[in-house]
Amino acid sequence: MAAVAPIRLANRHVTLEPLQPVHAGPLERAAADGDLWNLWFTSVPAPGRVEAYIASALRGQDEGRMSPWVVRENVSGDIVGTTRFYDIVDDPRRMAIGYTWYARRWQRSHVNTACKHLLLSHAFTGLDAVAVEFHTDAYNQDSQRAIEKLGAKREGILRAHKRRPDGSLRDTVCYSILATEWPDVDQWLQLRLDRLAPPAA
Repeated sequence: MAAVAPIRLANRHVTLEPLQPVHAGPLERAAADGDLWNLWFTSVPAPGRVEAYIASALRGQDEGRMSPWVVRENVSGDIVGTTRFYDIVDDPRRMAIGYTWYARRWQRSHVNTACKHLLLSHAFTGLDAVAVEFHTDAYNQDSQRAIEKLGAKREGILRAHKRRPDGSLRDTVCYSILATEWPDVDQWLQLRLDRLAPPAA
């Protein structure tokens, strides 16, 4: 399997920096904004578990299955969360975007749209992906709404698909965007960013 090389991605709103062990402290502070680990249907690491979370992501990167980033909001300069490619497949070239979470103060802001625009652009124009997938817990209604706002199409539900951090089985809602759909999605996301993003200083 051809690994996706770690690469810095940036636009005027956010910067995605390849995940490193040095990011443990900033990510722990981001997760503490809203006690995000208490959301049982997400994979946000609890206090004291961020280093292990990073190590697991980097193992996935070494094995060619993942490409993880931290998210830096450009105006504040703060690391506000994390995201990654995962389930990377060579032929046909496709991947999923997930393991995404942000500090509470940045949720429902311009940050998610800016991150997804960067990742989708990299997948389709930099990596020649034919499709990008999104997976989320059937109970995570906020995540489903956010994915649908990107322009992704709902594919269906995989029942009893994965285990949550607490060991319970989750149903996974699946979405995708095809390379042929990317030009329209690209335009739509840029329009959304013009409306969501704070004015430039």
